Amino acid sequence: MKARTSLIVSLTLLLATAAGIALTAENPDPKYALVSPGGIKFADFKGYEDWSVVSSARTDEVLKVIVANPVMIKAYKEGVPGNGKPFPEGSKIAKLQWKPKKSTEAPFVVDVPDVFTQAFVMELDSKRFPKTGGWGYATFNYDAQSHTFSPDAKSPADCGHTCHVAVKSKDYIFHPYQQR
Repeated sequence: MKARTSLIVSLTLLLATAAGIALTAENPDPKYALVSPGGIKFADFKGYEDWSVVSSARTDEVLKVIVANPVMIKAYKEGVPGNGKPFPEGSKIAKLQWKPKKSTEAPFVVDVPDVFTQAFVMELDSKRFPKTGGWGYATFNYDAQSHTFSPDAKSPADCGHTCHVAVKSKDYIFHPYQQR
C-alpha cells in the first residue's frame, strides 16, 4: 500500500511539473500577461519582435521602428491604404521606441538605439473598437532597470485615436510602407 501511495504521489508530482513546464513554455515572457486599461492584451502582439519593418521615425527624444504583422504587411504590399481600401481585420502594428545615443564605433556621426522605452501598439478589430474606426490602441512602457513592461495608465487618453484621426483617410495609420 505504501509503495502504491508513493507511486501515486510521484506521478502526481511528475504531472504537475510537466503542466508547469508546458504553461511556462506556452507563455514564458511575463509581458504577455499584461492588459492595457483599454483592454488591449500584449499577448495579441506575441512575435512582434520578428515582424517586418514598415518604416522608421525620429524625434529629438526617441528613435522609432514601426513593424506590422503579416496580415498588415500583405495589405501594404497590395497598396492599402493608398488604393482606397482599408486594412483587413486582424491587422496589427507596433511602434517600438528607444532613447538614442551617438555611436562610438561608427566612423561618422550617427544616432543608434540605446535604452528601449516603450511599445505603442494598434490592432484592427471593428467589433471590439467600433468607436475608433475599428482600431484599438495601447502603450506598454519598458523599465530598463527591472527589464519589465507595464501598461501605460494614461494610454486611453494618450495619443491613440485622438492623434490618429488626423490620418483617417489613410485608415488611421501615419506611416506608409517604405519601399526598399
